[in-house]
Amino acid sequence: MTFTQLLAAVQQSPEAVTVPTTWAQGRAVFGGLMAAMVYERMRLQLVDERPVRSLAITFVAPAAADVPISFEVEVLREGKAVSTLLGRAVQQGQVVTIVQGSFGAGRSSLIDVPAQPPVEMKALAEAAPELPYIKGVTPEFMRNVALRWTLGGLPFSGNTSRQMGGWVRLRDVPEEAATEAHLLALVDAWPPSLLPHLKQPAAGSTLTWTIEFIQPRSQLSTHDWCRYCVDTEYAKDGYGHASAALWTADGELLALSRQTVTVFA
Repeated sequence: MTFTQLLAAVQQSPEAVTVPTTWAQGRAVFGGLMAAMVYERMRLQLVDERPVRSLAITFVAPAAADVPISFEVEVLREGKAVSTLLGRAVQQGQVVTIVQGSFGAGRSSLIDVPAQPPVEMKALAEAAPELPYIKGVTPEFMRNVALRWTLGGLPFSGNTSRQMGGWVRLRDVPEEAATEAHLLALVDAWPPSLLPHLKQPAAGSTLTWTIEFIQPRSQLSTHDWCRYCVDTEYAKDGYGHASAALWTADGELLALSRQTVTVFA
């Protein structure tokens, strides 16, 4: 199933969605997809089209591929401008992913602070080398996402740069307007920022993830390349703390992200 088909499955049958192994990340389903599916279920519970401002995501346990997952949403508060929702993905009676979302309509304001300029990329997307999907080497979900490195090193390369990033887009999706669900997949497609520091393979994963979306959202197609950069701010005792941003190819800010990651090395 494609990304688009999985989002449609959440819309149509949220009580039982089975994710195929082509979206696996080790023993779990790709976290960006899990967050996107929970978000999609949350979005459908809104009484109007107020945009999402932020999501706080916790990966409670690995969600297994090929096992049905149910998606549940609780509306905590529906205010005049802001709605607060809590979404859960449940598998075999256990919560595997929790998402708290804040959706807020815009309002008139005297404050207008532009975004910081985007990180410069040394090469255009078309000129940067693409990380290929290699069965048994890269995660299975990488067959669905294209990454082109321009900053920092590849996982397990021994590169100790604090920055990592480049260009990203989904593969094999119909061309349509990109939504926040697509942005969730694009941001989380990148490996934990600690992995390039290692010289041999080791497991690593996201523990908690907070992402904020810039509204109104820039017009973006699912076929467009986006720029991504993550900065590792601190790491010790098997945990790392990193901040990241996603921009359009033209440098318009799309999302700001923070993650606490774990690494078993």
